[in-house]
Order: sequence, then structure tokens, then C-alpha cells
Amino acid sequence: MARNLDLDLIRTFVTVADSGSMTVAANLLHMTQGAVSQQMKRLEGLLERPLFVRRARKLGLSREGEQFLVKARQLLRLNDEIWADMSAQPLRGSLRVGVPYDLVTPLVPAMKAFAHAHPHVDVSLVCAASPHLNEAVNGGHVDVSLVEYVAHEAEGEVLRIEPLVWVKGRGSDAWQKRPLPLSMVDERCCFRPVVLGALADAGIAWRTVFESGNIEATAATVRAGLAITTWLVSTVPADLETLAPQAAGLPALPSFAICLRLPAKVEPAALEFARHLREAMSNEAGMRMPLAKVA
Repeated sequence: MARNLDLDLIRTFVTVADSGSMTVAANLLHMTQGAVSQQMKRLEGLLERPLFVRRARKLGLSREGEQFLVKARQLLRLNDEIWADMSAQPLRGSLRVGVPYDLVTPLVPAMKAFAHAHPHVDVSLVCAASPHLNEAVNGGHVDVSLVEYVAHEAEGEVLRIEPLVWVKGRGSDAWQKRPLPLSMVDERCCFRPVVLGALADAGIAWRTVFESGNIEATAATVRAGLAITTWLVSTVPADLETLAPQAAGLPALPSFAICLRLPAKVEPAALEFARHLREAMSNEAGMRMPLAKVA
């Protein structure tokens, strides 16, 4: 006998999984916390297995919950795409797209393709550090966003995982200086606490040469040999060089996930833009050229 899943329960589950809190999920879904809790108990009962585990700071997923989340996203995406296809109406209105400073250029193909396909949608770009964009998604202040997380803390749909690398200017010896001169894009940049924590663990003193939301200005200080910085490997400009941590006496850095985040209430234009994002990010990943490493 065929059994059917309740999409309302699945949508609530995905929102709880992404937010790590039934209270936050309830606010996003305009429900009471008790109603969300009851829905999750019902879903666990239907599936006959626990989906959540209580962790120190937020609600986590069990192994079964992590496996179910992958299929749940696919099911919701297919459901939403079917509704969008069957409505067959030209998209109109506005779309607020969030993007970290370092991912603006990789986002261009998706924006260009979307603008060509849907000329009646007014797209506005919200550039900010990932922690701010994460809050903007949860608060419904952007309609779709790319957000960077340390890989093991990823939220939303993971589009790609990349190493975070040390970067220097050609011919620069800034990486040998102590205190280590650093140029960071923004004080709220998700890379900053990871980089500074790694340096502290390695006992390496550092100083800030430049901190600004302007990624071009950050790159300029690195090109001039005034400092080094850290970027995802695919975003390193061709005229700069990566440093092999062990050979350079620098600590290894973790990988980061580039994630697609959508708010609890998803508009048709956001779903369509998300589709363009998946395609563009996948194609861009396949076209990446390997960078020369400096030993």
C-alpha cells in the first residue's frame, strides 16, 4: 500500500534543520513553537526514527535526519518547480539577492542568464559578509542568497566546498614578516575568526594592514606586497599566488562551503534564480584553472 509524505511537515522539517531551532523556525513559518514541535514529533512518528539530536547551542540532526534532509530538499524543490511550471506566468516584481563580497564575480553568469530570461523582474544585489547575509535570510530581508560557512557548519543547500588558502602578491615576502601583516575584507567576514584562531593556535603574532568591505582595496594591498590575505581557492586573482601552509610556516586552514540559502517563504522568482545559481556555480567550478602554489 502506497504511503504519502505530508509536504507541510517536510517544509517545517527543512526550516528547523536550517535554523537549528524550533523557536526560530516557528517565527519564520508564522507558527507557534508548540505547533512546530508537534509537527516534528508527528514526522518522526511517521518515519519511525529520530530526526533530531540536542546539541550544546542548537538543535542538530541525527544521522537519519541528515540523510532525510537531502531527499526532503529534493522533494520540496520538485514540488515548487512543478507549481512554477504549471502556473506558466511571466515572472514579475522584485528580487533581493544576497552575495558575499568575494562571490560577486562568480555570481555574474547567473544574474545575466536570469535577467535575459526574466526581464520583468527587478533584481537588486545585497553585498555583505556571510554572517550578515545569514541573518538577512533568516529575517526574510533577502529573497535568495549565497552564504559561506565553515564546511562542517554548513546550512542550506551546499553548492560547492572549497579550501581556504593563504594568498600573497607575486615576489612578495610579506608572509615571512612578524607580526604577520594581514589584509582582511571585513571585520564580520566569516574567514576572519577562523584565520585569527589558526594563527593564535600556531603562536604567530599578526597585525591588520587593512580592513574594509572593498575586496579590490584588499587585493591592492596584497599586490603591493604590504600584506597577505585568505580567499577561497576559486576566487584568487590570476596575478596573485597561493602559499603552501607547511612550507611557508603558516597554519593549515579549513575548507568552506558555498551554500544556497532561501527564506521560509520562497517567492517564484527566488526559486528560478536559485536554479540559475546552481547551474552557474556548477559550470564555474568545472572551468576553474588550477593555481600555482608557492612552496
